[in-house]
Amino acid sequence: MTRRENIILLANVPAATLAAKVAAELALPLTRMVTKQFADGEIYHAFPCDVSGRDVIIIATTENDAAHQELVDLIAGSRYWNARSVNVVVPYLGYSTMERAKPESGEIPKGITRTRQIFRTRPNYVAFVDLHSEAVLHAHSGEIRTRHVWTESAAADKIRSLGLAEYVLVSPDYGFSKRVARLAGILDCPHTAANKDRYDVDKTIVGQLSSAVRGRTAIICDDMIRTGGSMLQTVDRCYEAGAVDVLVMATHLVLAGDARQRFLDRGITRIIGADTYPGRASDGLLDVYSVAPLIARELEHYLRLAG
Repeated sequence: MTRRENIILLANVPAATLAAKVAAELALPLTRMVTKQFADGEIYHAFPCDVSGRDVIIIATTENDAAHQELVDLIAGSRYWNARSVNVVVPYLGYSTMERAKPESGEIPKGITRTRQIFRTRPNYVAFVDLHSEAVLHAHSGEIRTRHVWTESAAADKIRSLGLAEYVLVSPDYGFSKRVARLAGILDCPHTAANKDRYDVDKTIVGQLSSAVRGRTAIICDDMIRTGGSMLQTVDRCYEAGAVDVLVMATHLVLAGDARQRFLDRGITRIIGADTYPGRASDGLLDVYSVAPLIARELEHYLRLAG
């Protein structure tokens, strides 16, 4: 059992805002690393207090190479200075859609190789939020406890708060349909799936959709929105199948490039999602809920925090 006074809660720079919310949920202070940049671009990190014998919690997204490296440095530094345990929560895992390579392609499956880099720094525990694929959970030799934190309960609460009368959940492809079915089970509402085929890195074709959306509001659900290509095609299929309105929902709101404008141009007025991706907050288009309570409950359960 871990006592609260023995915990040091840290974050990499991109995850600092979410980590502050988790700290508030846990009634713990968020410890800020001492960070500087040398003239040649190298980054200096130092712990502002002694971590020896302490239980370190690190909340870190890995949405780009710098964020990933900072997480690796924080874990390795905690080990170097003899932390009692190192416990990591990754709200958003970069390269998570690249968990396998096509045969004879020469591709590097960075979803796996990057996650292995995290595991090789020897954390005791790593939790991921709404992974694209659970394959990354097994990219270690069995000595690390891993956990997949699902956000369905928070997503269901968010949908209930919208006060919609007749709605159906839609998966943009069959691969995600089991996740959508679980969410539909919580909400006791119908669900359906479109048929999506990927033919290039960021290019897909979305085929027909069932008539289950006819006369209803369709809520298209996915784990992330990157460029929005397949989502926008699914929007078209929903309207073609008779939906009266379409909302879009995803956990990780990457929204790369001109994705926001593309949704606006298509008449989408609300994109619902979590605060797992850095810099995403509610505005005229985004309706963002926080996963901080879910992460806090997960950490309390794992660490069995004493008062």
